[in-house]
Amino acid sequence: MAEQLEFFPLQSPCRGICQTDERGFCRGCMRSREERFNWQQFSNAQKQEVLRLCRQRLLRKLRANRSSHDEEPQQPSLF
Repeated sequence: MAEQLEFFPLQSPCRGICQTDERGFCRGCMRSREERFNWQQFSNAQKQEVLRLCRQRLLRKLRANRSSHDEEPQQPSLF
């Protein structure tokens, strides 16, 4: 696969939340501690890979939350 040319530097995905979850990923951007600390030293290819991983982590977390909500019994509406 051909590498995509980047005309502008890739911006940090930081959203300013900066709290870690139980797995050690930032709750705002889903990066690991190492990924957050080394962002400025990463090449554009490495940054793209981190962004791909962040999207993957977010989707996995959303799916897990959705399935845990599905397991809770729902009270039928009276109206």
